[in-house]
Amino acid sequence: MLKKSLFKRPMIELELKDKALRFAEPNVPDEMCVSCPACKKTLFTGELEENAHVCPKCGHHFRINARQRLHMIADEGSFREINGDLTSVNRLDFPEYDKKLVNATLESAEKEAVITGFAAIGGQPCALFVMEPFFMMGSMGTVVGEKITCLFEEATAAGLPVIGFTVSGGARMQEGILSLMQMAKTSGAVKRHSDGGNLYIVVLTDPTTGGVTASFAMLGDIILSEPGALVGFAGPRVIQQTIQQKLPAGFQRAEFLLDKGFIDRIIDRREQKKLLGKLLTLHRKKEN
Repeated sequence: MLKKSLFKRPMIELELKDKALRFAEPNVPDEMCVSCPACKKTLFTGELEENAHVCPKCGHHFRINARQRLHMIADEGSFREINGDLTSVNRLDFPEYDKKLVNATLESAEKEAVITGFAAIGGQPCALFVMEPFFMMGSMGTVVGEKITCLFEEATAAGLPVIGFTVSGGARMQEGILSLMQMAKTSGAVKRHSDGGNLYIVVLTDPTTGGVTASFAMLGDIILSEPGALVGFAGPRVIQQTIQQKLPAGFQRAEFLLDKGFIDRIIDRREQKKLLGKLLTLHRKKEN
């Protein structure tokens, strides 16, 4: 049986190229677009940046680095960093820790997992710390504990409120007990700051877990959270495996914690600066 294609004129090279161009799918560079993990919509990166890295379709809050957050929160030109040269060392000779520190520095362009300093928000002066999710997932080692403790001590001496943005996988296991000691160290500094009649506001972001949650992250006078943030000591999978019970829907998410009274309010990232400025104004100390 003869095939129909036998009587068709074969295409020349130029015709083949033209057909390929006409039927080719549009090719968009990866750096121009990103897919929202919540609603799966494709978003232009420029549009996302203009919207504070919040999905305009569903409100999902993308993870951002500490410098981006500082730019969004602090009044322009007001931030003054302190203790920016402190870096971690491998005191316990933990295998591969030195390499992890180098990789974390390259990935985040930061020297440690927290940035501390002083700034103004809505014209109100404050001490400010922001944890860095891209430096070993904001894990708390001795330097993180030291930087946060020093910030609280300086804020106490100056009579300034502290604003803190947390994001962390918990205590840094590569530093062992030295890391766990930072829980007590930072908590003591928060207590002395509070005894001096000073305000401490925490903004929990996704995720805030482990030793950070069990210390300074949950000691604020006012505890805020971004929508959908995972907040807890142990992760839900560990808890479920331990107690052998199915956990409630949305367990340890910000909305669940708000319902149980663990946090005071869930606040969209695009509204945070305005709210923090208002809170600082309301709680401003009266001048003698």
